[in-house]
Amino acid sequence: MVSLVPLEVPLGIGEAPLEIEDREVELEEESEEEITVSPEDILSTGPEPSVDDGLEILPAADEDESAGLVRYDPARAYIQQIRRYPLLTPDEEHDVATRYVRTRDPRLARRLVTSNLRLVVKIAHEYSRVHQNLMDLVQEGNIGLIQAVEKFDPERGVKLSTYSSWWIRAYILKYLLNSWRLVKVGTTQAQRKLFFNLHKQQELLRERGIVPTPQLLAEALDVSEREVSEMQKRMAASDLSLSTPLRSDEDDGRTIGDLMSDHQGIPDEVVAADELRRLVSEKLHAYAGRLKGRDLVIMRERLLSDEPMTLKDIGDRYGISRERARQLEKRLMNQLREYLTSELGDNVVVALGFE
Repeated sequence: MVSLVPLEVPLGIGEAPLEIEDREVELEEESEEEITVSPEDILSTGPEPSVDDGLEILPAADEDESAGLVRYDPARAYIQQIRRYPLLTPDEEHDVATRYVRTRDPRLARRLVTSNLRLVVKIAHEYSRVHQNLMDLVQEGNIGLIQAVEKFDPERGVKLSTYSSWWIRAYILKYLLNSWRLVKVGTTQAQRKLFFNLHKQQELLRERGIVPTPQLLAEALDVSEREVSEMQKRMAASDLSLSTPLRSDEDDGRTIGDLMSDHQGIPDEVVAADELRRLVSEKLHAYAGRLKGRDLVIMRERLLSDEPMTLKDIGDRYGISRERARQLEKRLMNQLREYLTSELGDNVVVALGFE
C-alpha cells in the first residue's frame, strides 16, 4: 500500500453536515481464522442494500412530482442506502478493530468500513464546489477509508473516524489534483503544496491588508519565487490544444503548435553532436583499457563514474594521502588530454572542457 501525506486545503468550502442517527447493535461472534483481505473483499462481503429492499428514494427538492417524471439522484440514493448500516459505539469499534488486527477477517473489516461511510460523504461535501460530481469524491474517499482500516491500530487510543479522516482527505485531494486539468498542474512536492495552499495564503495576506506578491507568498510557503509565479500562471490559464487554429486575418491553416519553438536545434547539428559524443565515449573506454592498478580505478571510478569516488576514498584504498591521490589524478588527466588531442584534434579537446 502506498501511504499518502495528508495535505492542507486552501479551498474554503462549506460542508454539508449529514444527519447521523445513533443505533445500538449487537456484536455477533466472528471467526478468528486467518483470512487474507483485499479491498474487493471488504466491499463485496455480505448482502448489499438496494432500492428494491423497500428503500424510498426521495426526489430532489426542485423536482415537480406532478409532471410524472422524477429525476433520479444517485447521491441522494447512495446517502439513503448507507444510512442502513449501523454505527458502532467506541467500545464496539475497539473490539471489532482489535479482532480484525488479530484475524484479518474481511467481515470485520467490512463492519468498520460500512460504519464510517457517512463520514466519507460528509468530508466529500467539503470539496463539492471544486468538483461538481459528488459521487466521484465519495468513491475516492471510500478507497482512503479502506486504506485507513487496513492500517488502523486500535491500541494507539485514537478513534477510527479521526484516523481515517486523514486518509479520506488525502485520496480526495490526490484525485482533485490529478483531475483538475487535462494537463497536470502539480508534479513536484513544491507544486502540490502551492496548488493546495496558494489561494489560501493569498486570502490571508489580503485580510491583513498586505498585497500578496510572489516574494511574500514564496517566503510564507517555503518555496522559490519562480515556482510561485509559474503556479499562478498555470492556475489562471486554461488548457489549450496545440492544434487550435490561429485567429488571424490570413487563413493560412497554421496552428498554435506551429509557433512553438524547438529547443533541440537544427537536425544536422543534433546528429553531429550525437556522433561526437559516441566517438568521445569510444576513445575514453579505449584509453581506459590501457590502464592498470590505481590509474584504472581513478579513471573508471572517479573520472567516468556517475557517482565518483572522493580523493580521500582513493587514498584510503591504496594507503596514500589525499594530496597524492590528487597528483595521480592530475597526471592521468594530462595523459588523457594528450591522447584525445592526438586522436580527435585540439578543437574537440577544448570543447570537451580540458584545460
